[in-house]
Amino acid sequence: MILTSTQDIPDKKITKTFGLVKGNTIRARNIGRDIIAALKNLVGGEIEEYTKLLAQSREQAMDRMIAAAEELGANGIVGIRFSTSYIMQSAAEIMVYGTAVMVEDS
Repeated sequence: MILTSTQDIPDKKITKTFGLVKGNTIRARNIGRDIIAALKNLVGGEIEEYTKLLAQSREQAMDRMIAAAEELGANGIVGIRFSTSYIMQSAAEIMVYGTAVMVEDS
């Protein structure tokens, strides 16, 4: 599967467009991570626990988007974008979306 945030793929020709595909996940923080984050907030710096949580969430959303594109018979996704929204105080949705396409060498 070829993935890109651009609308085209160099040296490839889009032969078919399947339409929008998306993947999402909703993740909640947990008390252990919140305690560590509060302590890190006192001294500053990156909060690795949240960085890892968000990275895992993005990967899961990407996997779901790719699966949706594969079900349509696509071999590429163009115009990929991410979106994040809060569902409640301690939970957020990570969504990724793009256009599923069939590409071949030009």
